[in-house]
Amino acid sequence: MSSEENFVTILNGTSDTMSSECIVRRWSLQNDRKEEGQTRCLRSGYIGQVRSVVTFAPAIDLMPPFSSFVVLRVLDLDGYDGTKEDHFNLEELGSLLHLRYLRLSGQDITNLSEEIGNLQFLQVLDLPRGTRLPLTVIKLTRLLCLRINGGRFQPPDGVGNLRSMEVLSKIKVGSISIVKELGNMHRLRGLNIRLESSGLVEDFVEALGKMRKIRLVEISTRCEHAVSVNLERWVPPASLQEFIMYKGARLSRLPVWNPYHLSQLFRLEICVGEVRQEDLGFIGRLPALRILMSISDNQRPLLVGAEGFHCLEKVALVSKSPRQILFQPGAWPKTERVALFIGLRVAKEEAAGNGGDWFDMGMENLPSLRHVRVEFFRSGVTVGEAKQAKAALEKALHVHPNRPTLRIHFDEDIREDARDEDVYIKDVDNSEDQELE
Repeated sequence: MSSEENFVTILNGTSDTMSSECIVRRWSLQNDRKEEGQTRCLRSGYIGQVRSVVTFAPAIDLMPPFSSFVVLRVLDLDGYDGTKEDHFNLEELGSLLHLRYLRLSGQDITNLSEEIGNLQFLQVLDLPRGTRLPLTVIKLTRLLCLRINGGRFQPPDGVGNLRSMEVLSKIKVGSISIVKELGNMHRLRGLNIRLESSGLVEDFVEALGKMRKIRLVEISTRCEHAVSVNLERWVPPASLQEFIMYKGARLSRLPVWNPYHLSQLFRLEICVGEVRQEDLGFIGRLPALRILMSISDNQRPLLVGAEGFHCLEKVALVSKSPRQILFQPGAWPKTERVALFIGLRVAKEEAAGNGGDWFDMGMENLPSLRHVRVEFFRSGVTVGEAKQAKAALEKALHVHPNRPTLRIHFDEDIREDARDEDVYIKDVDNSEDQELE
C-alpha cells in the first residue's frame, strides 16, 4: 500500500521499488543485500526530491553521499561505525540546509563537524553517547530538542541563545554562567539536569522560576553527600506535570505550594528530610496525582485516611521503618501498585515494642490494591529475623480481600540452608539510606 500510494519507498538491496514514473519523497533503507546496479540506481537524479531518509543498520552501505540530497528535511542515520567515509562524509551534513530533524546513531560518532551550525532550520538534534558538541551549535536558534542518548553532556557557553528550546535532556552543568543562561529558555517544557556542585543550586532555582511553560523537571546532583534544594521561592507554573528528584538532591521540607494551582501534576518523586502530616494533606489534594515516590526519614508515622489521593495509582516509599505510614479504611482508593523499600533493623525494634507485629501498616485497608513489591535492607538482623519479617508481610496481605500479588526481595539473597545465627553485617548508612535513580 505504501508503494502504491508513493508514501514511502523501501530499499533493501533485493529489489528496486523505485519507479522512473514517480517522484521519491521518503526512503527507508533496511539492509545491505545489494544487487548489481543497486548503488547506481540510488545515485540517480530521482533522489534529489527525497525529503526523508531513515536507515536501519546494516543498510548504511546503501546510503548515497549527503551531497546527493537537495531538499532533505529528515535524516535518521542508524548504524554508522566510522568506516564508511569512502562514500559519504559526516562533515557534509552542513550542506543539508533544509534539514529539520537529525538523528545519528553509531559507535564512533564522537566529534560533530562545526558545519552543523549551518543548519539554520534544524529543530531536533538527537546524537549518540559520547558525542562532543561544537561551539557552533549555539547558532541553531530554531532548535526545539537537543538530546544525547545514553549519557549526559555539557552544553556549551552561549546555550542561552537557543531561546526556542523546548526539550533539553540529560545535561550536566558545572558553571554558574550556564545555569543562569538556562533562565533565557522561556519556552522550555522538559529539563533533565545534573548539577555538578552544591554551589549551583540557588542559581538553578532562580533560573527555574523563569521557565513559565515547564512541564517536566528532573534534577540530580553529583555531590558526595545529598544536597539540600530549597524550593520555597519557586512558584511552579500551572503547566507542571512531572517533578522528579534523583540521586543527590534532597528537600529539607516540602515547600508550601497551592495544590489546586498544580492541576496537571501527575507524577511526584521527592526526597524529603521529613514529611509532616500537613504535607501529606497537601500531596493528597493534588487533583491529578497518579504516581508518587517518597524517600524520607520520618520519626513519627503518618496517618492516611479516605480523604484525598483520589487519582493515585502507583506508589513507592523508601523508609527505615515499615510504620512510616498507617492506612485507615478507604485510604488511596485507586492505588493498585505499591512498592516499599524498608530497613529491617528499625522494623525489628518497632516490632519488639508492638507485640511482635512487624507490619501493622493497615495495607488491608487499601481497597484497589493488586500488586505489592517489597525490598528489605537486612543490615542488623539475623537470617531468622529476616525470614520472620517476610512471613509477617505475607500474613498481612493474605487477609486482603483482593489477594494482591506479592514480590519480596532482599538486598542480598538468603540461602536456603542459612542458620538463624548468621548475622548480616553491612554498612548501615549505605544500605538503608540509599537513594534510587
